[in-house]
Amino acid sequence: MFQLIPRIIISILVLFVILSCATIQPDAAAESSAAVSEVSEEGRAVSVSDAEKPLPPEMIMGRGNVSAEKMAGFLLTNNSGADSDFVHNLAGFYVYEAAFEGVNHDIAFIQMCLETGFLRFGGLVQPQWNNFAGLGAIGPEQPGLVFPDVRTGVRAHVQHLKAYGSAEPLNGELVNPRFRYVQRGRAPSYEGLAGTWAADRQYGVKLRDILTRLYDYSF
Repeated sequence: MFQLIPRIIISILVLFVILSCATIQPDAAAESSAAVSEVSEEGRAVSVSDAEKPLPPEMIMGRGNVSAEKMAGFLLTNNSGADSDFVHNLAGFYVYEAAFEGVNHDIAFIQMCLETGFLRFGGLVQPQWNNFAGLGAIGPEQPGLVFPDVRTGVRAHVQHLKAYGSAEPLNGELVNPRFRYVQRGRAPSYEGLAGTWAADRQYGVKLRDILTRLYDYSF
C-alpha cells in the first residue's frame, strides 16, 4: 500500500497542472484578443498601433508630428526625379523654421507640396526663385517673389502661414514682403485657406488629401 502513495501524489500533481493550464488559457486568449482589437471604429477591429497613430492636424499653429526624414521620403515617393539631398535639406528647414514661429510643420510642408507640385513647379514660379508657396504669383506681369536662398524662401512661407493662422507677432526677422497684406488670424485652420490664400474653393480639400497621404505614409 505504501508503494501506491507516491503514485497517488504524482497523479494529484499532474491533475493540478492540467487544471491550472485550463484555467489560464482562456485568460491568455482574452488578453490576446484585447491586444488585437482594443478599439473598434465602425465595426472594424483596430490594433493597438493603429490606436496610437496621431491624427492629422487641422490648425495652422502648433507642432507637427512627422519627422523631416519621413517628409522627405514622402515627397520623393511622389517625385522620384527630385534631388534627394535637396529634399532632405528642405524638409529640415521646414521643421526648424516652422517650430521657430510656432507653425505646424506638417501643414507647411504639405502646402509646399501642393503649391510646387512636389517640386516639379511648371507654373509661373521658377525653381531657382526659392518661392515654395507661390507668394506673389498673380499672373504673367507678377509671376511671384524671388528669395536669395532656400532657407529664406521657407522662412517667408512659414511667416505667411503664421499671418493667416495667428495674430501673434513674428519671432524672427521679417523676410516676407507680403506679410503685411494679410488680415491676421483670418484662417486658424488650413481649411480656411480656401478662398483666402487661394481662390480655389477646393484648396482645403486638396491640402487635406496630401496631409492624409503623408500620415498614411509616416505612421
